[in-house]
Amino acid sequence: MENQFTRFEMLIWEESISTLKNKKVAIFGLGGVGGNVCDALARSGISNFVLIDHDVVSISNINRQLIANHDNIGRFKVDVMEEHLKKINPEAKIEQINTFYLPENASQFDFSNYDYVVDAIDTVSAKIDIIERCIIAHTPIISALGCGNKINPTMLEVSDISKTSYDPLAKVLRRELKKRGINHLKVVYSKEQPLPLQFEVDNGDSKKHVPGSSAFVPPAAGIIIASEVVKDLLNLNKKN
Repeated sequence: MENQFTRFEMLIWEESISTLKNKKVAIFGLGGVGGNVCDALARSGISNFVLIDHDVVSISNINRQLIANHDNIGRFKVDVMEEHLKKINPEAKIEQINTFYLPENASQFDFSNYDYVVDAIDTVSAKIDIIERCIIAHTPIISALGCGNKINPTMLEVSDISKTSYDPLAKVLRRELKKRGINHLKVVYSKEQPLPLQFEVDNGDSKKHVPGSSAFVPPAAGIIIASEVVKDLLNLNKKN
């Protein structure tokens, strides 16, 4: 009998959907990348989510973020995303952690309890801490690198952090991870040269520049990441 996963079962077998249903995936960051990770995973059979974010939907999110629209402005992203995922799969189990991840609040998280971690946040110190804790817990992780100031999704690729180029965030992350003895990390990044901004936006923080963004690159990165998560959980990458 046909069900919502039938078309995917035709590619990966019905038993694989049962496997995915029992996996718990933690997504750190529900923005342009992370939101599309959640959506694609839910449509692929993942039914156990941990959503980590403390941001609210803003009007500037609408150009690229899956859950952002005029009806949701001002609402917490974890709340909106849970509603979205439940509409896709009413049986999904969803845990919200309404906070910005920082090394100082890491005690809230049990990385050994996750089957896979998606790092879709921008803060370098937080990314490094998440990566370190996943390695200690032997939990698979994939990190999204810079998607800002880029408009060509065909330049995205899956790679090891040691092989990245043209990405300023990758350069910093690679250097800092190497200091900690971490030389390998699965990432999704773009080889596209960042475009120059036509004007600056004042966000009230002189130390943090607001990047430009498109409706193309962050969502495409999220879908690629979701694909890698599913393939890794089903050991399909090893078969290909």
